[in-house]
Formats: sequence, C-alpha cells, structure tokens
Amino acid sequence: MVGSIETRGGNLYSNGSIHNVNVLEEKLDEFRRLLGKADGDPLRIVGVGAGAWGSVFAALLQDNYGQYREKVQIRIWRRPGRAVDRATAEHLFEVINSREDVLRRLIRRCAYLKYVEARLGDRTLYADEILKDGFCLNMIDTPLCPLKVVTNLQEAVWDADIVVNGLPSTETREVFEEISNYWKERITVPIIISLAKGIEAALDPVPHIITPTQMIKRAIGIPMENILYLGGPNIASEIYNMEYANARICGAEKWRKPLAKFLRQPHFTVWDNSDLVTHEVMGGLKNVYAIGAGMVAALTNESATSKSVYFAHCTSEMIFITHLLAEEPEKLAGPLLADTYVTLLKGRNAWYGQMLAKGELNLDMGDSISGKGMIQGVSAVEAFYELLSQSSLNVLHPEEKKPVAPVELCPILKTLYKILIAREQSSQAILQALRDENLNDPRERIEIAQTHAFYKPLLLGQH
Repeated sequence: MVGSIETRGGNLYSNGSIHNVNVLEEKLDEFRRLLGKADGDPLRIVGVGAGAWGSVFAALLQDNYGQYREKVQIRIWRRPGRAVDRATAEHLFEVINSREDVLRRLIRRCAYLKYVEARLGDRTLYADEILKDGFCLNMIDTPLCPLKVVTNLQEAVWDADIVVNGLPSTETREVFEEISNYWKERITVPIIISLAKGIEAALDPVPHIITPTQMIKRAIGIPMENILYLGGPNIASEIYNMEYANARICGAEKWRKPLAKFLRQPHFTVWDNSDLVTHEVMGGLKNVYAIGAGMVAALTNESATSKSVYFAHCTSEMIFITHLLAEEPEKLAGPLLADTYVTLLKGRNAWYGQMLAKGELNLDMGDSISGKGMIQGVSAVEAFYELLSQSSLNVLHPEEKKPVAPVELCPILKTLYKILIAREQSSQAILQALRDENLNDPRERIEIAQTHAFYKPLLLGQH
C-alpha cells in the first residue's frame, strides 16, 4: 500500500484512480435488497478469525463500503489476550514511522503514544488492540485501514447476515460449533463465506475428505446453498497493496453470482463457479507441495534448475490426485497451477519449508508460527497421506501390474510425510527423492492419470 492515503476507504485510491461512489452504493443497495434488508437495518458482515487473508478481506470491504455506515456494518472477531512480543513491537514502530499517512492517522486518533511505550518496553500491546488500528499480527509490514474489532464471539456473530470464515481449517470446526449455540433462536439464515484452505481425513465408514465448508455445515446445520468458498492465487498483502488479483467464489448459484458482483473491485476480479468442494480441496493440496518447494529452494541455494525439476514432479502428482478427486479434472488445471505457482513464489508454506531446511525452525515449534500464523500444509500432508494410503482406494500400478495404494504413485507426498509427520527423515530427503534413479518421468504419471479410470467420487463424499 505504498503511497496510499487516508481517503482510500472513500473514493480516492493510491494509484490515483477515482472509484465511482454511486456504483458502490448501487451494488450495496442491490445486495441489501436480495437479503430483504429494511431501511435503517444495516447489512452486518463479520469476519471470524484475523489472520492475514481474513484481515485483508475485512479491510477490503471496509475500504469499499465502510463509508455507508447506515447501510452496512463490518466487524472482525479475534480472540483476546494474544500479546505482541517486544521484537514485533519494535518492528511495528519502525513501520509506523516509515509511513507518514499511518503516523498521522495514529496521532490524530491519539493512538501513537502506546506504540512508543511498547517500543521502549514500558507497555504490552495485544493483537486485538493493534488490529483496531489496522495492524494484523501476521502481516505487520502492510498496514490496513482501522477495523471494528470484537473479542466476544457471541456479540460478533449473533445477528450477522454474512460471516466470513478466516480461521485455519484446523480451528474451523471448534469455533463454528460454538457459533451454533448462539444461532439456535435465529429466524433468518446467514451466508457463510469460507476462506480456509485445508482438509481433514476421515476413514469411516469409507475414506473421504472433510473440507472447512463441510465442517461448517455439520456444525451449524444451515443449507449448503448458503455456504460458499472463496479462493484464488493470491498473497494477502499484495491484494491490499492493490496488485491486480483474481479469485473464485464457489457454491450454489443463489448466492455466488450476487456475491461475486458485490465483492468485485477494480483491482480484484471475482469469478464464480459451482464446484465448491473440489476447488476447496485443491486450495489445500497446493500447500502440501509448497512446503517441499521451500525445502528445495533452501537446500539448492535457490537453484532454478532444481526448483523446476521439483515443480515438474509435484505438479504431476497433483494432476494424478485431481484425477482421483474430480470427474473432469482438466477444468481444475488452470486454477490449481496458478494457486500453486503463487504459493511456491511467496506463500507462508514455502517459507516454512525454507526455514526448516535452513535450521531456523524445527518441527517441535509446531505449525503455528509467530508472525506467519498457521502453516496449513503440515496438517494437509498428513490428511492426504492417510487418505491415499487406504487399500480400498487401490489403483493398478502401470508397471508392476498389481493393485497399490495411490500414495505409492506419489513419492514427493510420501517423502514430505516422512519428514514432517513421521519425522523419520531430514529435509535433505526431498532432494534424495528427486535424485532417485527409479523415480518415474513426471510425464508418465500424467499419462497414467489420463489413461486410467481413477476417479473416486467417495473421496469427496459423493456417490
């Protein structure tokens, strides 16, 4: 957001373009009518979870529609009590003072002094406190607009019209089960937009994947047509800095088309698609291979050749897996590769792989990393490995001509499992896997997927 100014939330953007205020208000009014909102009853949008993408999503809405206070109310919930460490407070102070617009805003709001005191060690800041001033703990270098922050979950969601799930997939079920307790007396059915990329594996009664939207459905029991997934090849900070980006909102036609129009901005194109669960699973799959990409980059001193070899193998495995999950996998190739590409370039999962390989992080630190948030690729490695190891999903090995579990045709996934979950091998094993003389040509794996009937509808809970 370099060069942005205080009026970004109005109609003047940092690139100098003027956004038509009348068009914005018309879009808001149109969506309010679809929801049956009466005059004086604001559209209530609540973000649940304040990681980088969840915070940016709320801030984008606030910048776009926050000026219409009588028509829309935008809030974000995060848990209270998360202290900001001294090093982060010092860095935050540097960021504030490097941005004249941010500095002036804080002084005008009488909020600057607490950041001075925190830098000196005379005060402890908290994540919910700094979020009100536009600072996401996982994205300190990209100041956002000020946000209305709520730390009481019941207060945040009880009357929400739209709830945006910005939680990691590993926390989604627990929080939405709590939310269900607050919605027992509701008459209207809320809309849920999930941003979470991750999956869980379930083995009974048959092996299948559980996605965040499915967790939400089971937790709160609303119709699936009111639950949608939004994802795309995006880095949260770059979207807020107004780099051109696009995303897909997936789900039933009733809401996905109106929401695509409502969420679209000049620098953020939102398409719509009916295939919710498969897109959601693909969003989790690319995180698996991003961790390995980071390891390869660190272990080869950013060798372009080695990274391209890894990319060839990991994409061939992902294509193979999509043939297990989708009846028409070729439709997923573009979105999956685009999302994979940006994650490998700059995503937190690739960063995590790099830090592990360099020895700057270790597995005992867990997969929730200060300043980065949840590394969702770790749990996804375990979930995909467990699922694809099941004998009930066996496929015919093309060379050995015998049934094998699908994971036997995914050597990169197997290696990542041995490194991250079983802890049987070090990060160096990822290079050894690439150099294995018995490793098939990636092209052969793609040909196997394309010429064999591998589609397993039960994996996505479909019959």
